[in-house]
Amino acid sequence: MIWDKFSLKGSSGIVTGGGTGLGKGMTTALVQAGAEVAIVGRRLEVLEKTAKELGQHNGKVIPIKADVADLSDIKMIVERALEAFGKIDFLFNNAGTIRRAPCEEHSEEDWDIVLRTNLKAPFFLAQAVARTMIARNIKGKIINTSSLLAFIGGKTIPGYAASKGGISQVTKSMANDWAKYGIRVNAIGPGYFITDVTQPLVQNKERYAEITARIPLGRWGTPEDLGGLAVFLASDASDYVTGQTIFVDGGWLSF
Repeated sequence: MIWDKFSLKGSSGIVTGGGTGLGKGMTTALVQAGAEVAIVGRRLEVLEKTAKELGQHNGKVIPIKADVADLSDIKMIVERALEAFGKIDFLFNNAGTIRRAPCEEHSEEDWDIVLRTNLKAPFFLAQAVARTMIARNIKGKIINTSSLLAFIGGKTIPGYAASKGGISQVTKSMANDWAKYGIRVNAIGPGYFITDVTQPLVQNKERYAEITARIPLGRWGTPEDLGGLAVFLASDASDYVTGQTIFVDGGWLSF
C-alpha cells in the first residue's frame, strides 16, 4: 500500500533547531508518522517542553542541548542519538541564524556566524551522520533547510542569502557523493514563514504587506505547512528523489 511508504515507524533521526518554529513543525509531523527524534538546540528548557508535548503522540523525543555552530558539539550530538536509538535513519539540518544589515554595513563578525551556523555546521553534521549510515549500511535521508533566499537576494541579509545559496549547492554535492551508499540528500526551501526569525518583517507593516502581495496564495506559511514534505523526504516514498531543493513558498517563485 502506498501509505506504508510514508510511515516512519521504526525510523529514528535528528532535527536541529527542533524545539521551535519550522523545526518544531517538522518534528511534530515526523513523530506523528511514527519516528523517534532527537531534537537539538541551545535552550534545554525549550527542548524539554517540546519533547514533553510531542510525547503525547506516542513518539520518543529526546532533547539534546548543543550549539551546532560549535563544531566540537557535533560528535556529542551523533553519539547521543546513537545511544538513544541505536541508529540514525534521517537528519534534518534545520538550525540556523540570521543577521540583518545592508551590504555596506554588514560586519565580518555577522558574516562569519551566519556562514558557520547555516553552512559549515550543516555540512559537518551531515558528514558525521553519513559516516554512521555508511558504517551500518543504512540507506538514510539527509534533509537540509535552504530558503527562498537561495534564489532571490532579499534585502539586508547578504550573509544569510549566501549561506542558503551555499546549502542548496552542497546538497547536490552530498547527493552525488553518497548516492552509491543509498543515502539521499535533499533540501527544503521555505518561502516567507511566520517564525521568531521573521518577526522584524512581520512587524514592519509596509514590508509585510509588500511581501504578502507577492505570494499567490495570499498568506505567509506556518510551521505546519512543512510537515507533509518533511515526512515525504524522510520516508521510503522519496527513495528516487535526491539532490533537490523543494520550495514551499505559496507560489512565490511561480509568480
